[in-house]
This record gives sequence, C-alpha cells and structure tokens, in this order.
Amino acid sequence: MLAAVEEGVDAFDVAMDSMSGLTSQPCLGSIVAALENTAHDPCIDLSSVRLISDYWEQVREQYAAFEPDIRSGASEVYLHEMPGGQFTNLKEQASSLGLAGRWPEVARAYADVNMAFGDLVKVTPSSKVVGDMALMMVTSDTCIEDVLDPDTDIAFPESVVSLFAGELGQPPGGFPRALQKKVLKSREPITVRPGSLLEPADLDNERRKLDEGHEHPVTDFDLASYLMYPKVFTEFRRHREEYGDVGVLPTHVYFYGMQEEEELVATMEDGRKVVIRFLTMGETDDRGYRRIFFEINGQPSSVLIQDRSSESAHHENEQADSANPNHVGAPMPGVISTISVDVGQEVKRGDTLLTMEAMKMETSITAERDATIKRILARIGGQFDAKDLLVEFE
Repeated sequence: MLAAVEEGVDAFDVAMDSMSGLTSQPCLGSIVAALENTAHDPCIDLSSVRLISDYWEQVREQYAAFEPDIRSGASEVYLHEMPGGQFTNLKEQASSLGLAGRWPEVARAYADVNMAFGDLVKVTPSSKVVGDMALMMVTSDTCIEDVLDPDTDIAFPESVVSLFAGELGQPPGGFPRALQKKVLKSREPITVRPGSLLEPADLDNERRKLDEGHEHPVTDFDLASYLMYPKVFTEFRRHREEYGDVGVLPTHVYFYGMQEEEELVATMEDGRKVVIRFLTMGETDDRGYRRIFFEINGQPSSVLIQDRSSESAHHENEQADSANPNHVGAPMPGVISTISVDVGQEVKRGDTLLTMEAMKMETSITAERDATIKRILARIGGQFDAKDLLVEFE
C-alpha cells in the first residue's frame, strides 16, 4: 500500500484496525500513522480511527461464534487464487460439510475447477461458483477428469449451470465449449448481457401480490428485497410470521440464547414493554423435546420446544448402495429443497428428481437413466448426509 502511494495511487481498500488482517484488508490506523507528517499525509485523525475501531471490536465480540478459525497467512493462495472473502467463506462451508480435515483437497479441486472453467475472473459471485463445484467434487469423490469426461454424468450445482448458461455474463474468450455443452445439456445459453433480457417490473402489481394473504403491509424495503432476492425474502417473511420480529432481541440473546436468571426488556409492536426472565429448562425427552420455564412481567409460563442438538432429534437415514443402479444417493450433505417426482412416475435420463441445498449451494439431482420411481425417501426440509438414499428406481 505504501509503495502504491509513492507511485501516485489515490485510493485503495483498507479495513478498520479491529477488522483488518489475514484475509481482510490492511489496517487503516497503521497506514495513516505511517503516512503522517509526510507529503502524502491523508489528514485522518488517528484518535478518531481508534475510537471507531474500539466500537467495531465490541461488535465483533458479539459475533465471535461466526469467526473463521484462520490464525495465519497462507501462501496456498498462489495455488488456488481465491479472493480473501471466498477463502474464509469456503473454509467455513467445508467445515460445515465435514471436510475440515480435507481442506488441501478442496484447495486443489478449486484450482482444477478454476482452470477447467477457463481461468475465471474470480469476484462475487463467480468465485462462489468455483467453490461450489470444488465442494461437490470433494464430497462425492469426483476428480476433474470425470467433470471433463463427456460420458460421465455429473450433478452440477445450480450455480454452475447458471454460470455456463450466461446468467452471470460472458467471460473474456467465452466458455470452454465442450464443458458448456455437458453442463447445459440441451439448454441454449444466453449470449447477451443478462439484464437486457429482463422484463420491466410492474412494481404496483408485485406489491399487490406480496400483500395478498399477509397481515403486515409490504414496505418499499420489503418490495426491493423481494425483487432482488425472492427466495431469501420469502424465507425471511416465513420466519418473521412464525416467530415475530426477532429484531427486538439483543444480539447475544438472538445468537446464543439467554442464561438462567437472565432478564431482558422487549418492546412489542403496540409499544408495550415486556420483561422476560429465563428461569431454567427441563431434561430432553425421548422425542428430543424439552420444556423451557420463564416469566413474562412476573407471570410464570413455559413452552415445549424441540432441542435439535439432542441425539433423540436425529434419525438415521437409509444408505444408498453404490453397487445398486436403482439407488440414487445424496452427492453431498444438505437439506432437501424441492422434490420434482412422484412414486410410479416414469423419468428420462437427465430429468430432475429433486434439489438439495447446503450453505447457499443448491444442487439438482438428476436421473442417470430412464426409469420408474419405486420409492422416495427424500422429504422437503429433511437433512441428509452424503450417500444417504434419496430415491429408489423400480
């Protein structure tokens, strides 16, 4: 950064002191201090920098459970060329999928995918596409040769299909033709700027559709969120309607829950202030439920909830037999998003059977041959591990 200043660069990215370093940007306070009293003095008050940094240090502590476990620099960036944000995100994704101990394989797969995809310019979201494919390969023990082999069926993540369909734009030099044909099958790719194909949005009509059947009126913020991220907004609204406005809860309570005898004051929609005091919780029963005891404005109350961390709440899924051509197993751990077939239905090779989602990565599971559906073990919202049986053919 200092060398860039000497060469006349006017602006560059830095991070507040308490948020800087490792895969983040360099430290603002250090650069300001180094340039102080020189011809390139940015005239930024260091005491103000420290004051703001102290604030963000306190905020960061609230989110400590979400910190990536990265404590040193990593020269492996020269292998995989991941942007900093992608590096931390992909490490967390890999850990959540049980691949923490196989990170070197993920990094190698990322490098292989990047080159196979044409050495992409890796920014959000193109870097995520490469990461999704790398995770899918490692979880399913797939090598880059299988990905490139036109005769080997691959369950490509949805983000990969979207990329090769041109929905993110066109890379310099275009896509590798053979791989694009394999990913898209019979689908025709977009060859123009994707935004030019969007129909104009009728904002009044979209607002009316969002308003239908819902108690809370749609705000401009809601409408904009829905138009840009319809799936995310729909899930957010469902959560809000089930649990109410959780924004009234302090950050640590929302993320970590209350401690015994802890008390908080929440402001309700009608302006009333409610004092909630957590007392204790009972033991988990054989169904994975436990009773929570608390007081609301001094009045004792309780509620029965499922403890999803308990062993009773988890069920063993049937395993797919890799030697049985009638078994369709999960290629990766994830949650079932959609099921596109019914028992008794005839499917053709390449037809979508269902979709799975894990850590913002969605993958379509397709039929590898013509068949008739005998059993469907997958269930929407169900959690399945890699190689769990999802569908069985006749």
